Amino acid sequence: MDNVEEFLAHAVQLETDAALRFGQLADAMQSAGNREVSQLFRRLAHYSQLHLADAKERAGFRQLPALSQTTFRWPDIESPESAAIWATDPFVGREEALQVALDAETAGLNYYTDVMNTTQDPEIRAFAREFSEEEAEHVAELQRWIALHKAGAPLPTDH
Repeated sequence: MDNVEEFLAHAVQLETDAALRFGQLADAMQSAGNREVSQLFRRLAHYSQLHLADAKERAGFRQLPALSQTTFRWPDIESPESAAIWATDPFVGREEALQVALDAETAGLNYYTDVMNTTQDPEIRAFAREFSEEEAEHVAELQRWIALHKAGAPLPTDH
């Protein structure tokens, strides 16, 4: 990353993509009648929207660059936290959905951690550290949900 504005533009896009994809997955599961997985994805979309609002707030007064889809620097074809589109399969189960979500959140964590570890800019490093810590909380929460699921206990999304 060359500057804080570029980092924040990436963070805003990453969280926008995550919220959009989790919302799409929730809608697909709702349409398929898979209520429990729909609720799980809807909760994750909400978390991404909160993180997006946080990223925009941190951008504050800054003028973020208008990057095109081809100029974002992602480790893969899509932004790191975009959950796997195959999870729109109407027969996806809760365990698979949890794994898709964990993979997406872990990719987000890895992205921010990589930025933190490779940037020379102390301000970018500080922002990336904060975002990494937030993503680590999401990963830990999903790991907890997976453990609850494996134990046959209800998930927070079941309420």
